[in-house]
Amino acid sequence: MDTSTVNSGEQVDRQSRILEAALDLLSRHGISGVNMRAVAREAGVALGLVNYYYEDKSSLIRAALHRTDEHDLMLVAPDPASPPDEQLRKALRRVAGPELLTTRYLSLRLHLWALAQADDDFALINAAAFERYLDGLATLIGNAKPDLSRDECRERAADIVVIQNGMWLTALLGVDKASIQRSIARTEQIAFAA
Repeated sequence: MDTSTVNSGEQVDRQSRILEAALDLLSRHGISGVNMRAVAREAGVALGLVNYYYEDKSSLIRAALHRTDEHDLMLVAPDPASPPDEQLRKALRRVAGPELLTTRYLSLRLHLWALAQADDDFALINAAAFERYLDGLATLIGNAKPDLSRDECRERAADIVVIQNGMWLTALLGVDKASIQRSIARTEQIAFAA
């Protein structure tokens, strides 16, 4: 057995557990609930290990923002096995997946958005992530509607994001599933409009 592979896998697992613990604390308690000791306790690891992977609280928050960015990019990732119109429909429906319409996830998003407004470094990370998501969505729209200009695709993507964010925010209030389905249908109307 190659012990370097096992050790590498353990390191990734520990680092991922630490980051997930930070995300969980952030979703439950906001920034005030995130400190190195609390993250270590939540992750079930030694404090020194948290400090090994993350220099301070800010580096943990930056990592959380980057993790959210990676997740968002997966929402608009193309699926080469599907035709362009179906890729776009799948992406528009993914944002209403049951794992995303949870109080934990939506609370985390709210806290991360608020942090981006309070810190310039976090704001830059959030803005770059938003641009990547918008570009990914605009690309899917352009692939499905090749007659549209790049600017038209970006405009439609921006309009869709407003609806998606509104859907996420109102889902915290317990909006019924029919409202969510109407929101998805509206994003499809925007994306596929003639």
